Formats: sequence, C-alpha cells, structure tokens
Amino acid sequence: MAGLTTEFVLEAIQSRFENEIIHTDTPYGMLTLEVLPASVPAILQFLYEDDRLRFRFLTDLCGIHYPHQTAKELGVIYHVHSLENNFRIRLKAFIPEANPEIPSVTSIFRSANWQERETFDFFGIQFKGHPDLRRILNMDEMSYHPLLKQYPLEDPTRTDKDDKYFGR
Repeated sequence: MAGLTTEFVLEAIQSRFENEIIHTDTPYGMLTLEVLPASVPAILQFLYEDDRLRFRFLTDLCGIHYPHQTAKELGVIYHVHSLENNFRIRLKAFIPEANPEIPSVTSIFRSANWQERETFDFFGIQFKGHPDLRRILNMDEMSYHPLLKQYPLEDPTRTDKDDKYFGR
C-alpha cells in the first residue's frame, strides 16, 4: 500500500491498542505515540507484521532522562520506518527511575540488540528479555550511567554559569 497517511496509521494502531496509548501528537509532521511500557513489543510486532503498514526497519532506539517528571523520569524512544511506504513513526514509553525496566524488542528487530545495550550503558534502563545486556561502550567498572542528569554541568559555586542555560 503506497502513500500511508498519519490518520490511517493512527487509526490502525488505535483500533487494536486504544487502551495502551497515553498520548498522540505529530511534531514536525511525524506521528508520535506515547504508550504503556509493557505494550511496546506488541505494538511494534503489529507494526512489523501488518501487511498494510510494514514498519520493518528500526531506525533508532534511545533513552532520555527527565529527572523532574515524577514516576516517568526515564524514557525509551523508538523510531521505526516503513521503507516500502516511506513513512516513519515514533513511539515513546516512560518508566520510573526507581524501577527502570522495559521489555526488550530484540525478538522483533535484531538491530535492537546493540541499541538496547547502548541505552542500558548510558541510562541504566534494564531491557527484560535481552539476550546479552551488558555495557557496550563504557568500562565495566563504571558504577554510574553517564547520561543521567544526576550531576551539575558546572561547578555549583560559579555565579556566571547556570544549568538552566544548558537544557536543565
């Protein structure tokens, strides 16, 4: 099916996963869905297998940290692409920092293996069901995850610098 529209894709997903979708939006023209973390594999499996949609390329999987967003401090963002239909979609799932677990999608996309390992390495997000979840870029001896916004960017005694100017 050539020429997918945002409305068609959204309707296809909502008809099957209405209760798992928290929020939808189209920033910069890209359909974006915030979904329940437990439903991510089922939604991605549907997008992959549906003969009309054919989202079979995981472009990116990454983490994000919003330390002031209570009970939703950590997030995993999935960008999937239907190459046949030239259509992209973004899924977001947020999890609490106290229990940073989300199901792995390596059984759907083999490329998720290294992407999930990188996200674990930098954000500490545990991907349940991942075949080999261990550090990929940082040293095994590191006891922290470097992309978490747990430390000030500058010396707190300086008056000429303020974290609010650095996206915090």
